[in-house]
Amino acid sequence: MILARRLGSKASRLVRVLGIETSCDDTAAAVVTGDGRVVSETNRHQHSVHAAYGGIVPGLAAAHHQAHLPLVLRETLQRAELSIGDIDAVAVTRGPGMAASLGVGVAAAKALAAVHGLPLIGVHHMEAHALMARMGREDAVRFPFLCVLVSGGHTMTLVAHDVNAYSTIGSTRDDSVGEAFDKVARDLGLPWPDAQDGGGLGPALEQAALRGDARRFPLPVPMDKSASAASPDFSFSGLKTHVRRLRDAGAFDPLVAQDQADVAAAFQRAAVAHLRKKTALACRHARAMGVSITCVVASGGVASNAAVRQALADVAAKEGVPLECPPPRLCTDNGVMIAWAGVERLRRGLLDSYTFDFIQRWPLDRLKEMPYSERGSSFDN
Repeated sequence: MILARRLGSKASRLVRVLGIETSCDDTAAAVVTGDGRVVSETNRHQHSVHAAYGGIVPGLAAAHHQAHLPLVLRETLQRAELSIGDIDAVAVTRGPGMAASLGVGVAAAKALAAVHGLPLIGVHHMEAHALMARMGREDAVRFPFLCVLVSGGHTMTLVAHDVNAYSTIGSTRDDSVGEAFDKVARDLGLPWPDAQDGGGLGPALEQAALRGDARRFPLPVPMDKSASAASPDFSFSGLKTHVRRLRDAGAFDPLVAQDQADVAAAFQRAAVAHLRKKTALACRHARAMGVSITCVVASGGVASNAAVRQALADVAAKEGVPLECPPPRLCTDNGVMIAWAGVERLRRGLLDSYTFDFIQRWPLDRLKEMPYSERGSSFDN
């Protein structure tokens, strides 16, 4: 009720939330309405900035956020033909992520919200990925569901009971799947695509794999023949190292395009097989918890990979539920997912004070333990 009174006459129309994302190397913002309509979005990638280093340099990423975020925010509002006075709440990635990058977005969001008296929502980056498939499709993607989060920083399976309520089933013991894709692509000498959308080493490996013969290099599926086979956790470090040893032993030449393609195909096949088996295990664990999932949701940057999607769709079909994914362009980091998570949390009155700080390391299970400044929203849209 407090939130409804604060919004006043705005409660007669769909809510508009401004989302800000700066957790890694994307400077992004978006305006999303309560019914899941993307009014506008802007994303400044930094692929060309970091390509020469073979990976993301935290200091450079933060400096580019500081340089570009004001313009990204202005462009987002201009594209929406709105002013900040037309916005109902500001949502921002609070964590996890790179500390310096998170700080840029959090500072901007706090200032905007405080100066204009708007509700402020600190968003957990992985919750935003988990909720992305629900945007405008809440009737199709209902709680509880099994979520497979696969990105450059995280690989985990979890049960999403509701907004702000998650139970982790399995997580990576070492590298994330996205990190493994990137490192293998780097070892293969694949070029970093410099595209405003869809760039990065992971997509480069996926494209190379389409031209390759996976049978030429039969790589082992991780955790497949050991005591850890029954664990729902993931491990990609050994697979990555296996590729590196093949390279060092001269089994393939990273300067030969067909060698690149064949190794990429072999690596992707083994990694996808690992994801498939561990997701099937996670489904069984969910049943053991007494949870009847409505669907399997795949999100995070690696969920844009077509082979990964097909494998997870097969698992979901065997469980008798659909696979739900955001559009590929919304699987990677973006402002839309932060704005939508803001909508979901705003509905439930899960707001934050203007004094909160970013959280660099933040297990998703602990999200429900966080204090909030206001609860009990009656604002439904």
